[in-house]
Amino acid sequence: MGVSELPVTAGPADVPDVAVVGVHGHGASHLRTVRALAAAGRARLSAVVDPRPVAGTALTAPDADGQAPLVPADARWYPDLDALLADATPAVVVLSTPIHTHLPLATAALRAGCDVLLEKPTVATLAEHAELVDVVRATGRRCQVGFQTFGSGAADELARLVASGELGEVTTVGAVGTWVRPRSYYARAAWAGRRSLDGVPVVDGVVTNPLAHAVATALKVAGATRVEDVATVDLELFHAHPIEADDTSSVVVTTAGGRTVAAGLTLCAAERQQATVVVRGTAGEATLRYEVDELDVRTARGTRTIRTGRRDLLADLLDARRDAAARLRCDVTATGAFMAVLEAVRTAPDPRPVPDDLVTWVGEGQDAHPVVADVEAWCAAVAERGAGFGAVGAPWAAPAAMTTA
Repeated sequence: MGVSELPVTAGPADVPDVAVVGVHGHGASHLRTVRALAAAGRARLSAVVDPRPVAGTALTAPDADGQAPLVPADARWYPDLDALLADATPAVVVLSTPIHTHLPLATAALRAGCDVLLEKPTVATLAEHAELVDVVRATGRRCQVGFQTFGSGAADELARLVASGELGEVTTVGAVGTWVRPRSYYARAAWAGRRSLDGVPVVDGVVTNPLAHAVATALKVAGATRVEDVATVDLELFHAHPIEADDTSSVVVTTAGGRTVAAGLTLCAAERQQATVVVRGTAGEATLRYEVDELDVRTARGTRTIRTGRRDLLADLLDARRDAAARLRCDVTATGAFMAVLEAVRTAPDPRPVPDDLVTWVGEGQDAHPVVADVEAWCAAVAERGAGFGAVGAPWAAPAAMTTA
């Protein structure tokens, strides 16, 4: 069910004001969500915050299909969050800003009395995560994190399937992400592809940002959401792009419950494929294509495909504001296990370059992208065998992984 199809739960007198911070990039997707909620009478875009003004841009013009502008005429523009909060207190602040700004901006909004929808990854360090959790508890406000898969009905079905025992005893939970990113992806901002910027942690690698959904979803399916649910993290971090951070990595997590979660991830595939989370058990396996909310199940009962909708996380936050007993789909505390992995990435040795003879560049100029030889097969092997690149034989990886407990 899309946000425009959701039932109206707010009357004209109590439609909550929403402000979106960071609107000239990914933030436009949040503006589209707010527009759909506004059409259903569930929210009102009261303000946008960005150093770049929105007047005269495509954001304030009607869409080609005739829909209303993403930023309506009565929504005010502010250059920064402090300026907004000095003037008004919106019910909800949506933060779509660089990773290293998440903690100070979320803290300011929460302390001002706003609830927050915070883009993933949650924050830049595990210590910052603990600080943000403390702020949420102290203020009594809500903080939802934008791992959209936590709203997926297919992910819910997979969790129920694992709990039911239909797959037997779970042996591995694997994630495979084989995407493509051109040079322009890392030229879009000063923090893109950086481990730190001006001494401040950024941690913008494949594990922690583009394919963070794969890691967080696999952990959740394995029953690991809190920091203490993670026992060990084994990493092998590489890059084919000329960047500080990783773009081709394996992650093997042992949970406190003894399960293995293994992810083979790259932004250097020949072609972009749908990311998957695969649960293998002694009696069958299930593959979640979380980008399209589909689940394939193969057991002794046969093969079936389950297709579901997705619960929008902003709509979920708005509903939780009206019901004190409601639990958020992706409350900040539920990202602790993912943050344990991010912290392992942050504190690991610098990623190693993939040897040049294993990399082919395709395309020209800013559209060019590297392709690591057979990377799709090696990422799949990591997820299937529950072991890192070195152990499965990837030619660019030394046998010993970089391990962080």
